[in-house]
Parts: sequence; structure tokens; C-alpha cells
Amino acid sequence: MKEKLTAHAHRLEGQPMFRLLERIKQLERQGRDIVHFEIGDPNFPTPAKVVSACMESLQKGNTHYTSSFGLENLRSAIADYTHKTLGFKPALNQVLISPGSNALIYFVIQCLVKPDEEVIVPDPAFPTYYSVLKFLNLKAVPIPLREENFFRMNPEDIRRAITPKTKLIIINSPQNPTGSVMTQKEIEKIVDIAQQHDLFILSDEIYRLMAYETIPCSPSIRDHCEKRTIIMTGFSKSFAMTGWRLGYMIAPEILVEKIALLVQTIVSCVSPFIQEAGITVLEEDLPELADMMSKLKVRRDLMVNGLNQLPGVSCLKPEGAFYVFPNVKNTGMTSEEFANVMLEEAGVALLPGTDFGESCEGYVRLCFANPVDRIQEGLLRMRDILLKRQASAVRII
Repeated sequence: MKEKLTAHAHRLEGQPMFRLLERIKQLERQGRDIVHFEIGDPNFPTPAKVVSACMESLQKGNTHYTSSFGLENLRSAIADYTHKTLGFKPALNQVLISPGSNALIYFVIQCLVKPDEEVIVPDPAFPTYYSVLKFLNLKAVPIPLREENFFRMNPEDIRRAITPKTKLIIINSPQNPTGSVMTQKEIEKIVDIAQQHDLFILSDEIYRLMAYETIPCSPSIRDHCEKRTIIMTGFSKSFAMTGWRLGYMIAPEILVEKIALLVQTIVSCVSPFIQEAGITVLEEDLPELADMMSKLKVRRDLMVNGLNQLPGVSCLKPEGAFYVFPNVKNTGMTSEEFANVMLEEAGVALLPGTDFGESCEGYVRLCFANPVDRIQEGLLRMRDILLKRQASAVRII
């Protein structure tokens, strides 16, 4: 059967965190207690008003097909919310609702990038960028994010990577997996580069509302998504709605028109009762969200301080999202070894940096969107294992 599959099928990679989750579930079925730092799912309930809005919509019978562009009321709410948060109001025909923002990565690249063209991608980066490009047999041009630059994408590195085949630059700020937030000056330089070379920018802003000290800048500040900027975002992270699968994009009208046809072809439309819940998110006062960010900041500081006390580990403080990306090179283990040891010996699940890019050997990613007591437990377990390995190494010497 394997040899009968297409070349595209053989290039599929998916997301490493979901593959690891299967292994974790197996250990838990065996009775192991696992501390989960591996997957980016905030352990906060969806705000009650949002859940109620969905239930009311269901009770009203909003259970049928709707436009592949999305409900006009939700698109209008997104336009108003964009004006409130970014300072410009996109036309309705620039807004499209998607079954999760993750799908938009595929939709945008499929509709925008030709077979012989190249896409500039951060390294490390959200694995779906690379997975989609590999599936479509397109060339990814990785830009290393250096620890000495606080893992921010350097515009000059982008400039040097551009070739006549470059079509698209993907940026992500706040960033997964590092939590870095690009400065306004860096974003503006990337916009200048895109204008100079007539390139598109796909700005993954799924974590834009999850910043702790600074307000992230968007490349849409120049063209208002009318010509070359594409904003991709959604409700999963900032609003504790990962299971709702509700995303949206703001982009040039012609691209939105084509992607709506792709949505229509693949999934028809997004469930209307879920979209009604999205309207509530954007229009209602939801105090739970400020409380969530306050708690995440406490958890971030606890995680960073704890990691910096572990033997052989050092960790920068992320400015956004809910991930840390510590350096584990001085433990004497590779990223993969570190992750395996922590899972098998400490019962702590985390991801090797190499799951996020070729330049990330020596780093691991942990998600701190977990209760304080579980973060403390995970840190204690990791410390115990590292101290034991350190003592063992001394005895051997």
C-alpha cells in the first residue's frame, strides 16, 4: 500500500507535539503521572459568556450552512476590532473566517506561492510552516533566530536571503517557540524590504494579544492588508478557545476571494454557532481574559526563574506567548536526549528545539500555560534528574 501513495503523501510530517502526545497518553495509561509542558493549550476555561452565546445560537437553530467567507456579523466585528487594536478598518471583503488559523497557513501558501518560488521562514518556527512547504514541495529559506538577539528575526538576515525566486516572508511575533517580540523598528525594516522586492508578508499574529511588557507591532501598519500584508490569527490562544477551531485572516481582497473558494471546496464553511461565539468575544467585556494574562505572567516568571536554577540550563525571559526556549547545551545532552530523559525518567513532557528548526540544537521548548503547582512539580523533577546525572558523572570521573 505504501508505494501506492502519492509523493505529496510521503512528504507529510504534521506537528511533533501531537505525535508526542500519543506517547504521553500511552505512559499515562500505564499509570505514570506526566507533567505537561509539551503542547500550547492554555488550561483556562473559555469565558462563560462565550459558551452561553454558542449554546443560545444552537438553541435558535443556527446549525446549517453559511457563507464560506464567514458570517457577515463576525466579519464586521473583526473589522471594528481591528480598527480598535491596529488603527485601521479593513473592508469586509478583506476578512475571511477559517476553521482554525492553522489551516490558513496551507490556504495562503497554496493560493500564493508558485512551484518554483521560495518562502522565507523563521528558524525556529511553528512546525506547520515547514510541514506545509514540504507537503507542497516548495523551498523554505530558514532565517536563524539567535539567542544573542533575544530570538528576534533580524531584517538584515532576511535581506541577505532574498533571491529572484522569493515570494513570501513569514513572520510570527510574539513568536512560537521562543516567546520573542519583534520591535517596531524591526517590523518596519521588514516591510521596507518587502516593498523594495515586491514580496508578500504573512504575519502570524495568533499571540499578538499575549504580550507582557510591550505592545507588538504588526506589518499591516503600512498597507492595511490591501496590497502585500496578510494577517493570520484566531481565537484559540488569547481567548482560551483551542478546541473551537475558529480563525480568521485579513488580506488583499483578491486573495480572500480565492481562499474563500478553497474553504468552500474543502470544508464548506465554519459552523455558524461557533462564529456567533466569536462575535461575543470581540464585542463583550470579558474580565476573564485580563485575569488569564495576569496569571500567565506569574507562571512565566516562575518557570524562567526555576529553569535558570537548573544545572546546565539557562533561559531568557519571553516577552509574549506562553513558551520558554531554554538553552540546555551545558547539560551535556542534545535537545532530543534532554527531552527523552525528562519524559522517561522525570515524567516531564517537553519538546526538543530541533522539532522547530535546523538551527535549534541545544534548546528545548516548554509551555507554561499550566497551574502553578504543576510548574513547580515539573521543575523539581527536572532538577532532581539533572542533579543525579551530575553526581553520576562526577563518580565516573
